[in-house]
Amino acid sequence: MQRIKSIQEVRKELEFVKSAGKKIALVPTMGFLHEGHLSLIDKAQEIADFIVVSVYVNPTQFGLSEDFNGYPKDFERDATLCEERGVHLVFEPSNEVMYPDNFSTYVEEDKLSSVMCGVSRPTHFKGVTTIIMKLFNIIQPDFAVFGNKDMQQVAVIRKMVHDLNLNLQVVTSPTVREPDGLAMSSRNIRLDEPKRIAALNIYRAMSEGRKLVNKGFLNSDRVIAEVIHQMSTTRILRVIYVSIVDRDTMEPMREVVEGRSVLCVAAWVEQVRLIDNLEF
Repeated sequence: MQRIKSIQEVRKELEFVKSAGKKIALVPTMGFLHEGHLSLIDKAQEIADFIVVSVYVNPTQFGLSEDFNGYPKDFERDATLCEERGVHLVFEPSNEVMYPDNFSTYVEEDKLSSVMCGVSRPTHFKGVTTIIMKLFNIIQPDFAVFGNKDMQQVAVIRKMVHDLNLNLQVVTSPTVREPDGLAMSSRNIRLDEPKRIAALNIYRAMSEGRKLVNKGFLNSDRVIAEVIHQMSTTRILRVIYVSIVDRDTMEPMREVVEGRSVLCVAAWVEQVRLIDNLEF
């Protein structure tokens, strides 16, 4: 496995891969890898011949008051996990490489990104689409693999790929959960025992919403109210939003429709921001 920090070296290496007719899959990450990330690598190996993992904590997708400086990092551990999982190349650029002096060009999707996380984090998706477009241009993958936990991010990236006629396929993999149901996230390391217990109520509350749907209650307001009620029983868990949306357009749905509707939740557990979702 190679670890490369420069754009020129990555492009040179991938020229040989492409000339050999091999399909390339990119797994973009911000590092501090967990089993959720590793499941994306496994998915990439099913569909491609050569696997590239990018490890880069992107500053432009963090707001001014968010946890960029405190975001967990362990690049050596990440590299070891990638090598053990059969990754061929890890791209580890610096901020200077990705955002050189006088950088002033950004990519922005302004519809799907304007709701849910886009309300409380108005600059977040602009940073996401910009860095993902840069990675797509550098790597030029045939496939890009993302996790469904970041459902809105996936929808925004799919829209960007469609609208800008990018020649690649976005592939998704299911959310990976801890045995207790908590969705895996690099931020989970910041949850001490009381915070973790509170965080578990996110998945439990969503599961109660699913039970209502299984009983035939398809009115979205009714389901959302139940989820909020379940989450509000824990004082240190503060709801940012609970929404039921169309999985492709992110538009709110008045009724739950099987195969299209997604229950999306964001909440603060004290200073830790967590998101999760459940498909119906």
